[in-house]
Amino acid sequence: MYAELRDTATELAGVLWREHAVYRERGGGVVIRGEHVGRWISLAPTGGKDQARVRAGRLLDGGTTAPARSEAVVDLTAGTHELAAVCRRLLADVAAADTAPARPARASKPRKPEKPTKAAKPVRRRHTSLSSWVVLICVAGIVGLWAYSVFGAYGY
Repeated sequence: MYAELRDTATELAGVLWREHAVYRERGGGVVIRGEHVGRWISLAPTGGKDQARVRAGRLLDGGTTAPARSEAVVDLTAGTHELAAVCRRLLADVAAADTAPARPARASKPRKPEKPTKAAKPVRRRHTSLSSWVVLICVAGIVGLWAYSVFGAYGY
């Protein structure tokens, strides 16, 4: 099935775009990338004989593919031009979805006046806290005991 999909995709890519790349996708299907138009088309096998699932989407800035915006199941026994017509319709749906305005913004409600901010607490400038001094004294004591055990036992 992959060989048939690859042959169909290669013919289809030649009809749709002058510049294209055809490659295999993970699921066993074939992807046609049109870098110059920022779109992709995927042909994937379905459970039916001589049928394929055609999906279309756009390419993102980094060259990654966005999720499919539209899809259809087509009969592979139809000619390349009929398949190209289906793909053009799917690509038109993708283009329409890209240019469709986002949800209309809600009318903004008047904001409540902000509460006055409380005065900030004065910043304490002490760099070394009490616990840091305790740790430093303990470390100095341990170093002193070590030095006494090494040098004090020999009488240096």
